[in-house]
Amino acid sequence: MRLFFASRIPKWYFNFTVSFFLVLVLLPGILEYVITDPNKPKPFYNGNMAKPQVAFACNVFWGEEYLPQMLETFARHNIKVTFFIGGSWAARHPDLVKLIAESGHELANHSYTHPHPNTLTKEKNKEQITRTEALVQELTGVKTTIYAPPYGEFNDTVLAAAAELGYITTLWSIDTVDWKKPSPEVIIARVTKKLHNGAIILMHPTEPTAKALPELISRIEDGGYTILPVSSILE
Repeated sequence: MRLFFASRIPKWYFNFTVSFFLVLVLLPGILEYVITDPNKPKPFYNGNMAKPQVAFACNVFWGEEYLPQMLETFARHNIKVTFFIGGSWAARHPDLVKLIAESGHELANHSYTHPHPNTLTKEKNKEQITRTEALVQELTGVKTTIYAPPYGEFNDTVLAAAAELGYITTLWSIDTVDWKKPSPEVIIARVTKKLHNGAIILMHPTEPTAKALPELISRIEDGGYTILPVSSILE
Protein backbone atom coordinates (compact mmCIF):
# COMPACT_ATOMS: atom_id res chain seq x y z
CA MET A 1 0.00 0.00 0.00
CA ARG A 2 1.46 3.37 -1.07
CA LEU A 3 0.72 6.59 0.85
CA PHE A 4 0.73 9.98 -0.84
CA PHE A 5 -0.48 12.08 2.12
CA ALA A 6 2.79 13.90 2.76
CA SER A 7 3.24 14.84 -0.87
CA ARG A 8 -0.25 16.35 -1.00
CA ILE A 9 0.44 18.85 1.86
CA PRO A 10 1.10 22.30 0.40
CA LYS A 11 4.60 23.57 1.14
CA TRP A 12 3.29 26.84 2.59
CA TYR A 13 1.08 24.94 5.01
CA PHE A 14 3.94 22.74 6.13
CA ASN A 15 6.21 25.76 6.70
CA PHE A 16 3.48 27.60 8.58
CA THR A 17 2.84 24.60 10.85
CA VAL A 18 6.54 24.17 11.66
CA SER A 19 6.97 27.90 12.33
CA PHE A 20 3.90 28.00 14.56
CA PHE A 21 5.17 25.02 16.54
CA LEU A 22 8.59 26.65 17.00
CA VAL A 23 6.97 29.87 18.22
CA LEU A 24 4.95 27.94 20.80
CA VAL A 25 8.10 26.21 22.03
CA LEU A 26 10.32 29.28 22.08
CA LEU A 27 7.82 31.96 23.10
CA PRO A 28 8.21 31.58 26.90
CA GLY A 29 11.96 32.02 26.66
CA ILE A 30 11.63 34.96 24.27
CA LEU A 31 9.17 36.71 26.55
CA GLU A 32 11.39 36.14 29.57
CA TYR A 33 14.32 37.66 27.69
CA VAL A 34 12.42 40.64 26.25
CA ILE A 35 10.11 41.54 29.10
CA THR A 36 11.85 42.76 32.24
CA ASP A 37 10.09 42.36 35.54
CA PRO A 38 9.54 45.95 36.75
CA ASN A 39 9.80 44.76 40.34
CA LYS A 40 13.17 43.09 39.87
CA PRO A 41 16.01 45.11 41.49
CA LYS A 42 18.28 46.87 39.03
CA PRO A 43 21.60 48.68 39.47
CA PHE A 44 21.99 52.39 38.80
CA TYR A 45 24.78 53.31 36.40
CA ASN A 46 24.05 57.02 36.60
CA GLY A 47 21.80 59.53 38.28
CA ASN A 48 19.19 61.92 36.94
CA MET A 49 20.24 62.68 33.37
CA ALA A 50 17.96 65.72 33.16
CA LYS A 51 20.18 67.73 35.51
CA PRO A 52 23.82 68.92 35.11
CA GLN A 53 24.97 67.08 38.21
CA VAL A 54 27.66 64.41 38.68
CA ALA A 55 28.96 62.37 41.59
CA PHE A 56 32.34 61.03 42.64
CA ALA A 57 32.13 57.43 43.89
CA CYS A 58 35.34 56.56 45.71
CA ASN A 59 35.82 52.88 46.59
CA VAL A 60 38.06 52.39 49.61
CA PHE A 61 39.78 49.11 50.40
CA TRP A 62 43.33 50.51 50.28
CA GLY A 63 45.12 53.80 49.56
CA GLU A 64 44.60 55.27 53.01
CA GLU A 65 47.82 57.28 52.65
CA TYR A 66 46.18 59.43 49.96
CA LEU A 67 42.86 60.07 51.68
CA PRO A 68 43.94 63.09 53.78
CA GLN A 69 45.11 64.91 50.63
CA MET A 70 41.88 64.05 48.81
CA LEU A 71 39.76 65.20 51.75
CA GLU A 72 41.69 68.47 51.87
CA THR A 73 41.02 69.05 48.16
CA PHE A 74 37.30 68.32 48.56
CA ALA A 75 37.14 70.73 51.51
CA ARG A 76 38.97 73.46 49.58
CA HIS A 77 36.50 73.17 46.72
CA ASN A 78 33.56 72.82 49.11
CA ILE A 79 32.22 69.62 47.57
CA LYS A 80 30.91 66.39 49.08
CA VAL A 81 31.41 62.95 47.55
CA THR A 82 30.48 59.36 48.34
CA PHE A 83 32.99 56.97 49.87
CA PHE A 84 32.14 53.29 49.46
CA ILE A 85 33.75 51.77 52.52
CA GLY A 86 35.26 48.30 52.65
CA GLY A 87 34.49 46.74 56.01
CA SER A 88 37.81 45.00 56.64
CA TRP A 89 39.60 48.23 55.68
CA ALA A 90 37.40 50.21 58.10
CA ALA A 91 38.30 47.78 60.89
CA ARG A 92 41.99 48.59 60.30
CA HIS A 93 41.51 52.36 59.86
CA PRO A 94 38.62 53.46 62.10
CA ASP A 95 40.00 56.98 62.53
CA LEU A 96 39.93 57.59 58.78
CA VAL A 97 36.35 56.37 58.54
CA LYS A 98 35.42 58.82 61.30
CA LEU A 99 37.34 61.61 59.54
CA ILE A 100 35.46 61.00 56.29
CA ALA A 101 32.14 61.14 58.13
CA GLU A 102 33.12 64.22 60.14
CA SER A 103 34.07 65.96 56.90
CA GLY A 104 30.46 65.64 55.78
CA HIS A 105 30.91 63.09 53.02
CA GLU A 106 28.43 60.35 52.26
CA LEU A 107 29.29 56.86 53.51
CA ALA A 108 28.24 53.86 51.44
CA ASN A 109 28.89 50.11 51.48
CA HIS A 110 31.47 48.17 49.45
CA SER A 111 31.25 44.74 51.16
CA TYR A 112 33.44 43.44 53.97
CA THR A 113 36.18 41.35 52.33
CA HIS A 114 35.85 42.34 48.62
CA PRO A 115 34.81 38.90 47.34
CA HIS A 116 33.41 38.10 43.91
CA PRO A 117 29.73 38.52 44.81
CA ASN A 118 28.46 36.42 41.90
CA THR A 119 30.05 33.36 43.51
CA LEU A 120 28.19 33.84 46.81
CA THR A 121 24.76 32.78 47.98
CA LYS A 122 22.20 35.41 48.82
CA GLU A 123 22.85 34.95 52.53
CA LYS A 124 26.61 35.33 52.11
CA ASN A 125 26.07 38.48 50.05
CA LYS A 126 23.86 39.84 52.80
CA GLU A 127 26.50 39.01 55.39
CA GLN A 128 29.10 41.00 53.45
CA ILE A 129 26.83 44.03 53.47
CA THR A 130 25.55 43.80 57.03
CA ARG A 131 29.01 43.31 58.58
CA THR A 132 30.20 46.52 56.94
CA GLU A 133 26.99 48.33 57.78
CA ALA A 134 27.29 47.43 61.46
CA LEU A 135 30.92 48.53 61.69
CA VAL A 136 30.39 51.84 59.88
CA GLN A 137 27.38 52.56 62.07
CA GLU A 138 29.34 51.74 65.20
CA LEU A 139 32.16 54.08 64.17
CA THR A 140 30.13 56.98 62.81
CA GLY A 141 26.47 56.56 63.69
CA VAL A 142 25.68 56.44 59.97
CA LYS A 143 23.64 53.58 58.49
CA THR A 144 24.72 52.93 54.90
CA THR A 145 21.97 52.53 52.30
CA ILE A 146 23.89 52.44 49.00
CA TYR A 147 25.89 49.41 47.88
CA ALA A 148 28.61 49.09 45.26
CA PRO A 149 29.39 45.40 44.62
CA PRO A 150 33.10 44.57 44.34
CA TYR A 151 34.48 44.42 40.79
CA GLY A 152 31.18 45.91 39.60
CA GLU A 153 29.99 42.31 39.58
CA PHE A 154 26.33 41.46 40.02
CA ASN A 155 23.58 39.02 39.14
CA ASP A 156 19.98 38.60 40.29
CA THR A 157 21.14 37.05 43.58
CA VAL A 158 23.46 39.95 44.39
CA LEU A 159 20.83 42.56 43.54
CA ALA A 160 18.13 40.74 45.51
CA ALA A 161 20.40 40.46 48.57
CA ALA A 162 21.05 44.20 48.57
CA ALA A 163 17.43 45.13 47.89
CA GLU A 164 16.11 42.90 50.66
CA LEU A 165 18.38 44.77 53.06
CA GLY A 166 16.98 48.09 51.85
CA TYR A 167 19.98 49.01 49.67
CA ILE A 168 20.23 50.70 46.31
CA THR A 169 22.93 49.11 44.15
CA THR A 170 25.05 51.51 42.11
CA LEU A 171 27.79 51.08 39.52
CA TRP A 172 29.26 53.85 37.36
CA SER A 173 29.09 55.48 33.95
CA ILE A 174 32.65 56.90 33.93
CA ASP A 175 35.64 54.90 35.14
CA THR A 176 38.95 56.62 35.91
CA VAL A 177 40.71 53.21 35.88
CA ASP A 178 42.98 54.88 38.42
CA TRP A 179 43.89 51.56 40.05
CA LYS A 180 46.24 51.05 37.10
CA LYS A 181 48.10 54.22 38.22
CA PRO A 182 47.89 56.27 35.02
CA SER A 183 49.15 59.85 35.03
CA PRO A 184 46.89 62.57 36.47
CA GLU A 185 46.51 63.96 32.95
CA VAL A 186 45.12 60.64 31.71
CA ILE A 187 42.60 60.53 34.55
CA ILE A 188 41.44 64.08 33.79
CA ALA A 189 41.08 63.29 30.08
CA ARG A 190 39.17 60.06 30.71
CA VAL A 191 36.60 61.86 32.81
CA THR A 192 36.19 65.13 30.94
CA LYS A 193 35.72 63.57 27.51
CA LYS A 194 32.85 61.42 28.82
CA LEU A 195 31.12 63.93 31.10
CA HIS A 196 27.33 63.87 31.00
CA ASN A 197 24.38 64.74 33.20
CA GLY A 198 23.99 62.28 36.05
CA ALA A 199 27.44 60.74 35.66
CA ILE A 200 28.73 58.52 38.45
CA ILE A 201 32.52 58.79 38.31
CA LEU A 202 34.37 55.84 39.81
CA MET A 203 37.69 56.47 41.55
CA HIS A 204 39.96 55.12 44.27
CA PRO A 205 42.44 56.72 46.66
CA THR A 206 45.62 56.63 44.56
CA GLU A 207 48.48 59.07 44.16
CA PRO A 208 47.56 60.11 40.59
CA THR A 209 43.91 60.54 41.61
CA ALA A 210 44.88 62.79 44.50
CA LYS A 211 47.06 64.85 42.15
CA ALA A 212 44.40 65.01 39.44
CA LEU A 213 41.52 66.10 41.67
CA PRO A 214 42.09 69.90 41.83
CA GLU A 215 42.24 70.27 38.03
CA LEU A 216 39.53 67.65 37.49
CA ILE A 217 37.10 69.39 39.84
CA SER A 218 37.78 72.76 38.18
CA ARG A 219 37.21 71.31 34.69
CA ILE A 220 33.95 69.67 35.75
CA GLU A 221 32.62 72.81 37.40
CA ASP A 222 33.76 75.01 34.51
CA GLY A 223 31.70 72.72 32.27
CA GLY A 224 28.59 73.74 34.18
CA TYR A 225 28.25 70.63 36.35
CA THR A 226 27.66 70.48 40.09
CA ILE A 227 29.45 67.73 42.04
CA LEU A 228 27.22 66.06 44.63
CA PRO A 229 27.07 62.79 46.61
CA VAL A 230 25.68 59.78 44.76
CA SER A 231 22.38 59.76 46.63
CA SER A 232 21.73 63.37 45.65
CA ILE A 233 21.98 62.77 41.90
CA LEU A 234 19.79 59.66 42.08
CA GLU A 235 16.84 61.77 43.23
